Amino acid sequence: MSYPGYPPSGGYPAFPGYPPTGQESVYPPAGQYSYPTVPGGYPPAGGGTYSAAPPSAGYPGAAGYPAPGGYPAPGSYPGAPQAGGMPPYPGAPAGPGFGVPPAGPGFGGYPQPPAQSYAGGGPAQIPVGYPSGQAPSPMPGPAAAMAQCTQGTIQAAPNFDAGRDAEVLRKAMKGFGTDEQAIINVVANRSNDQRQKIKAAFKTMYGKDLIKDLKSELSGNVEELILALFMPRTYYDAWSLRHAMKGAGTQERVLIEILCTRTNQEIREIVNCYKSEFGRDIEQDIRADTSGHFERLLVSMCQGNRDENQTVDYQKAQEDAQRLYQAGEGRLGTDESCFNMVLASRSFPQLKATVEAYSRIANRDLLSSIDREFSGNVERGLKTILQCALNRPAFFAERLYYSMKGAGTDDSTLIRIIVTRSEIDLVQIKQMFTQMYQKTLATMIASDTSGDYRRLLLAIVGQ
Repeated sequence: MSYPGYPPSGGYPAFPGYPPTGQESVYPPAGQYSYPTVPGGYPPAGGGTYSAAPPSAGYPGAAGYPAPGGYPAPGSYPGAPQAGGMPPYPGAPAGPGFGVPPAGPGFGGYPQPPAQSYAGGGPAQIPVGYPSGQAPSPMPGPAAAMAQCTQGTIQAAPNFDAGRDAEVLRKAMKGFGTDEQAIINVVANRSNDQRQKIKAAFKTMYGKDLIKDLKSELSGNVEELILALFMPRTYYDAWSLRHAMKGAGTQERVLIEILCTRTNQEIREIVNCYKSEFGRDIEQDIRADTSGHFERLLVSMCQGNRDENQTVDYQKAQEDAQRLYQAGEGRLGTDESCFNMVLASRSFPQLKATVEAYSRIANRDLLSSIDREFSGNVERGLKTILQCALNRPAFFAERLYYSMKGAGTDDSTLIRIIVTRSEIDLVQIKQMFTQMYQKTLATMIASDTSGDYRRLLLAIVGQ
């Protein structure tokens, strides 16, 4: 069923500012940039916590990577263990410092954000306004049953009145000119669920489609941002994946960013939405647009079948670490299927323990070994999975930084991450951004954007 304003299969119009295929923002392989750990790394989806992380330490950077003066000296990924002789996992002390050159086995003195439980894993809340008229059916999963703690910058507005908001939006677009500030005040301060209700109320009250009206009144990046905010979360992910694979070329980094970072629940809903909205099988599209070990990794990811047991089996972590060493550093050539099996199926807490065990066996951290054994998109995909196991907010902070660094801005990446994480973990992403780059996310957005687009982004991010 076609949804007004969101043509599902005939091709969504390209958003202004969306980078041409092959020119998405390029960020260096994570792990080549020194930044700190969140205490204990990234807690399991659904709100669990880990014990404290071991100290971070440097590991070899990729050949030819900029030396100090371009980027900070290579160090370990946040949450990554010290290579060689790392202390046992439980209760290991946190390392001391960000922004200070390595002096011995760790960094010293950076501020540590408070340990927090993270939202995520629960079913996407899409009760009204799903483009096909139906929300995805609930998928049972361990994360859904766990208590969740929202760490987004956007919260559901108290005393919400969809009709009143619809009236404000109608008034802002009626007559000559548009009151963009009135629109910003509404959309930046309502949850995605509330925006869907506003959309339904607008059509009931005025017999008009809110999305079509917004598109006729807005343009450029602010249009893309507002339309993204009004898309149900699962639909936006599915639309982003479809957009990344249609036409000539493939935007592989978008596929990695979504499929390698979402929970089982989220992936299953994305797969179902992709089928219902675009009439296509996402696995078939992945096979048609990618190849080799990267194709197999993405097919594994879109099964949404990762183990989500939050209990760590340290014996299995030791066995997996040994298996990965024998599949890569410990042999001539690489057994890629072994890396795929472990990284695609183990829970994130289990992978974190495996990374720590690997550093004791190989005298090198696993991210560095992947850098040596793989290349291209499969390397980026495998690293993204490990980065999410070690420190998910740091991964997104890095993506945001490189979407704005240098000449030009990758606006679609900036918009996609701000919108999709705004109700999940944007608070932690902001904290990591400040620690990693010694400037706030809001400061960089303010210097890299302008006009209503800047005002709306800053309203979402907060100061």
